Amino acid sequence: MVYLFLALSIISETIATTSLKASAGFTKLVPSILVIVGYGVAFLCMSIVMKSMPVGIVYAIWSGIGIVLVSVMSYFWYKQTLDLPAIIGMVLIIAGVAVINLFSKAAVH
Repeated sequence: MVYLFLALSIISETIATTSLKASAGFTKLVPSILVIVGYGVAFLCMSIVMKSMPVGIVYAIWSGIGIVLVSVMSYFWYKQTLDLPAIIGMVLIIAGVAVINLFSKAAVH
């Protein structure tokens, strides 16, 4: 159940962060609402996760996967491309999240 809330937190944060650009400095209503609600849901879910997992582990997973997802969504929604070093960096982020989840005794299993 903890990982479900973590996934909801990551998805909500990704939607909020991606909508932040579309909000045009909070001058557009719908994207602005997505930002506010998305971050609210993200932090609520993350606070639930932190009852069972250490804050450092939660934040590493949340931010790492969020970076990759925001970058992918920005590619499709805003046509923002990534160069090879950026892609390699994101592969390393994914590898880091995998190492935490597979080998860390601090992560919930």
